Amino acid sequence: MRRAPAKRRPSTIERAVDHLPVSRDALRRAGNWVLGGGIIAALVAGLVAMGLPQMIGLLMAEAIGDAGFKVRNVEILNRRQVDSAVVYDLAMRQQARPMPLVDLDGTRAELMKLGWIADARVSRRLPDTLVVDIVERVPTAIWQYQHRLALIDKDGVVIGPVDDRAMPDLPVVVGPGANRRATELAALIATTPSLKPLVTAASWQGERRWDIIFQSGEKLMLPEGADEAAKALAFFATEDRRAGLLGKGLVSIDMRDPSRVVARMSREPGTRIEAPAPPLSAKSVT
Repeated sequence: MRRAPAKRRPSTIERAVDHLPVSRDALRRAGNWVLGGGIIAALVAGLVAMGLPQMIGLLMAEAIGDAGFKVRNVEILNRRQVDSAVVYDLAMRQQARPMPLVDLDGTRAELMKLGWIADARVSRRLPDTLVVDIVERVPTAIWQYQHRLALIDKDGVVIGPVDDRAMPDLPVVVGPGANRRATELAALIATTPSLKPLVTAASWQGERRWDIIFQSGEKLMLPEGADEAAKALAFFATEDRRAGLLGKGLVSIDMRDPSRVVARMSREPGTRIEAPAPPLSAKSVT
């Protein structure tokens, strides 16, 4: 007579499982899902290593393009001065590309090389349009250097060349480095509203100071330093209001030395010399 095998006592883990509010079958199915998920994750990792997701992405993008989602149109927003044909040509380098594959950053980088453009945003508008939103630079002066004229903005960035036959109504800054001082010059001139409309140009001398040229031809030689230049210009404005210095035949007014003012009159042969302007008071330029 064969003896019946002794009944195995459940392990501690099995007893703990029996106390869970989940059946053993449910746990077995969950385990199968976890195992299956692990296998799928391993397969995905293998596909990534083989570069298949990129290939699939390209195929999907091409399929989207074949469905009609390709670049066919360009819409340009907020353009005033920049050449629209140039912007259009740059954007249409993406022509016929599927919309998901359009190089937005590359197109923006090319647009940012144009002098008039301070900023640009390139976006897609489905099904077939690229939208180019432009922020243009604002010209504040004309920079004359090495016999060339160029428009510049407040930061001295060169926008583009200027045709001397059609000069815009902007002040001219002259000399090496003068473009980088355009904002400083504008602030200086703004301190004397009565002189501002009379200024036609300013020359940056020796990387140190300004000569101001007025419409009537006079050259005002200012001292070095922003504060000293502002004081000298304010004094000159006061004296011009009092005595009418501009338009009286003065060639230059030298205020580089804070202790004195030197004015030079035109004495060309045959020129009628009018009564000289009242002397400038040097004590006010300290």
